[in-house]
Amino acid sequence: MYSAIAANKRKTWLIMAVFAVIIGALGWILSSLYRQPMLLYVALIVGGVYALIEYFAAAKLALALNNAHEVTKKDQPRLYRTVENLTIATGLPMPKVYVIDDPAPNAFATGRDPGHSVVAATSGLLDIMDDTELESVIAHELGHVQNYDIRVMMIVFGLVSAISFIADILLRLLWFRDEDESPNPVMIVLAIVAAILAPFIALLVQLAVSRRREYLADSTSAMTTRYPEGLIRALEKIRDHGSAMRKQNTATAHLFFASPLKGKSFAKFFSTHPPIEDRIARLKTMGNRL
Repeated sequence: MYSAIAANKRKTWLIMAVFAVIIGALGWILSSLYRQPMLLYVALIVGGVYALIEYFAAAKLALALNNAHEVTKKDQPRLYRTVENLTIATGLPMPKVYVIDDPAPNAFATGRDPGHSVVAATSGLLDIMDDTELESVIAHELGHVQNYDIRVMMIVFGLVSAISFIADILLRLLWFRDEDESPNPVMIVLAIVAAILAPFIALLVQLAVSRRREYLADSTSAMTTRYPEGLIRALEKIRDHGSAMRKQNTATAHLFFASPLKGKSFAKFFSTHPPIEDRIARLKTMGNRL
C-alpha cells in the first residue's frame, strides 16, 4: 500500500504537469490567434488564480451543493464516534462531521488537508449499514484524507474548472472578434478544436485520477480495520441498494464513496468510480493476504 501511495504522489505531479500543458496550449493558441504574446501569460495567470480560488472554496461548495449539514456527537453519536475512533487509530486530526439527508447509501470526504478535512455520510448509509460496515466506509473516506487524496482532487477539480473557463473564453473571442481582424484560418480551426477537446481531455484525466484513488482508499480501509470483509459487505449492500442520490451533481460526483449519479452502459465509461465488482474482487484478494 505504501508503495502505491508513493507511486500516486509521483503520478500526481505528472498529472499537474499535463494540466499546465493544456492551459499553456490554450494560451499559446489564443496569443497566436490575436498575435499578442502577452495573452499566453494572461491565460496561465488566470488559470492559476481560478484554480486556486476553486481549491480553497471547493470544500464549502461541495457541502452546499449536496445540502450537507454539520452534526455533533449529541446529534449523531454513532457516526461521530465511528469517525472519532478511526481518527485516534490512524493519528489523524478530528475532521468536521456532516450528514446529508438522502436515502441513498453514500459518503464523501473533502478539504484541503487533514487539518481542514470534512467527512460526510448520507442518512441512507447510516440506516442500512451495521457498525462494522459503517466503520469500513468511514475508514475508506479517512483513507482519502490520510493519503492526501482530498488535496489532489481539489487541485484537479480546480484545474479542470480553469481549463473549461479558458476554453469558453477562447470560443467566445472567436465568435465575437472584430471583422477587421484576419487571423490565419488554420489557427481558427485549431482554436475551435482545442477549445472543444481541452475540457474533454481534462475530464478524462480527472476520471483516471479518481478511479486509481478509490482503489487505494479501499486498501487503506482494509489495512486500518484489518477486516476487508466489512468493506466487501458494505459494497455489496450499496451495489444491491443503489448509490444514486436524489440530487444529482456531476461537479462533486468524484468525491463520493460510490457514484451518486444515475446512468448505465456507455455512461460507465465516464464514471469517476471503478465498478463495484472490481473493487470487491480486489478486496477479496487482499483479504487472502491479511
